[in-house]
Amino acid sequence: MVFNRLRLLFTTCLLLSCFGFLAVSNSNANDTVKSQVERINDAIEQGWSDYEIRPAPVANDAVWCRRVYLDILGRIPTLEELNEFLAIRGTDNRAKLIQTLLYDDRYTEEYANHWGTIWTNILIGRSGGMDNREMTNRDGLQKYLRDSFAFEKPYDTMVRELITATGTTKPGTKDFNGAVNFLIDKVNADDAVLATSSTSRIFLGQQVQCTQCHNHPFNQWKQQKFWEFNSFFRQTRGLRRFVDGTRDVAYGELANQDFAGEANDPEDALIFYELRNGLTRVAYPVFTDGTEIPKSGYLADVNRREELGHLMMESEFLDKMIVNRIWSHFLGFGFTKPIDDLGPHNPSSHPALLDSLGKAFRDSSYDLKQLMTWITMSKPYQLAAVLGKANQIDDPSIGEMPKFSRFYLRQMSAEQLYQSLVTATDAGAVGSYEEQERQRREWLKQFVVAFGTDEGDEATTFNGSIPQALMLFNGDLTRQATSIKPGSFLDRIQKDGKTTRDRLTSLYMAAVARRPTRNEIAVAAKLYAARQNNELEMLQDMWWALLNSNEFILQH
Repeated sequence: MVFNRLRLLFTTCLLLSCFGFLAVSNSNANDTVKSQVERINDAIEQGWSDYEIRPAPVANDAVWCRRVYLDILGRIPTLEELNEFLAIRGTDNRAKLIQTLLYDDRYTEEYANHWGTIWTNILIGRSGGMDNREMTNRDGLQKYLRDSFAFEKPYDTMVRELITATGTTKPGTKDFNGAVNFLIDKVNADDAVLATSSTSRIFLGQQVQCTQCHNHPFNQWKQQKFWEFNSFFRQTRGLRRFVDGTRDVAYGELANQDFAGEANDPEDALIFYELRNGLTRVAYPVFTDGTEIPKSGYLADVNRREELGHLMMESEFLDKMIVNRIWSHFLGFGFTKPIDDLGPHNPSSHPALLDSLGKAFRDSSYDLKQLMTWITMSKPYQLAAVLGKANQIDDPSIGEMPKFSRFYLRQMSAEQLYQSLVTATDAGAVGSYEEQERQRREWLKQFVVAFGTDEGDEATTFNGSIPQALMLFNGDLTRQATSIKPGSFLDRIQKDGKTTRDRLTSLYMAAVARRPTRNEIAVAAKLYAARQNNELEMLQDMWWALLNSNEFILQH
């Protein structure tokens, strides 16, 4: 009996102390969010004051809800999710939705899939890992990235793993490590030139590709620096494992190995490079800040990629580059253009804010969700996409420095458009994850042909070409999205609502987060008459037009 009472007392004290700790922790976290949001707001508002700009009004809740779903989860909200948010009362409704999308278990899988796809495209491009002759395995990289985002892996840990990984590329193979898919084909290409340029650009914001052959005409990067950075990758090789009896690659393996150097002396493993005047020079592994590591090529003496991983973690450019990238994702423009070119030669629009956010992100233990919270809670992210007389000088599309006095209109990515059509209208995505991914890739393959660029980057400009129009007008996904068969999205809409106008309003809210205008209602009335008072067919026509409108494809 005494023992039970003691145990109860101990348990009670323990729980009280835990609750106290959680309360303090939550309070500290809230204080951090508040201070960082205020820091962003102060810096941006100071810019408005300096340029005598009056910002756009705050976007209404419906538009903002659509915006934040697209940015965090990669799709527009369903009509039910939108209505649920609009029903919330209180000034903290937006903060609550951000926390729900980032931390609620219901959305973990979508969040991880969305950001895993974003980073797959960043690391290997949209077409990377799609060729049987490549060692890169797209599924392997996506699995690694999905798991990383699902388990909230700190950003610095993810970067270090991508830089230092060894193992095989394909899920299910011995020693599988999906992180190797970033570098495996790059280290084999032209003495790891692509590994050098991609690593420095993606993670440090330092564009070094043109310094392979000559000094950069505008920034501090010299040819010597390029080859010093390149030296870190010379102990690494990608090894092909072929499908029996074919030249198709079954999978690849990224392995470290001793490097004898180009003078065949492993203890002094140098590399040579040629100046434009024909003279030859020597390079050893030296980081961009001038830090040297041992010159030996023996792994037993020094693992060059491991050393590179450590040195990158200490660089302030690691912090600023990811802040610039995430800011650009949510606001449409980064503090610099391009976002992955940092340094004195390319001044940022808000240098003090970029520096302070970089330091705060490091202090947060590289918590990406914290950074996303700060940005989405800030004033510039709340604004409407209105360009007027009061802020007409804020137009970065013509080369001006962004002032973030409005939300900059931009087009959805191909992946966002696909997921919006699928999720918001139940237009597909059935079966296992693998089957859903296969369906998505088949659709994106068409989309990338029509919309993509040779570099496989994130450009998704809709220029109204015939292939683009036909794809969205008559494609299988659009036909499924506009189906009126029993149980379809339109069938359910037709059975809900009090009046025809209510049902029409539901379509507009689902697609573009607003009510129809008077002219749009008049068009619907004419279609209703043309369809001989068949409301479902009228709704189908209006829904098809909405899904093919510029307004639907825009993030606004």
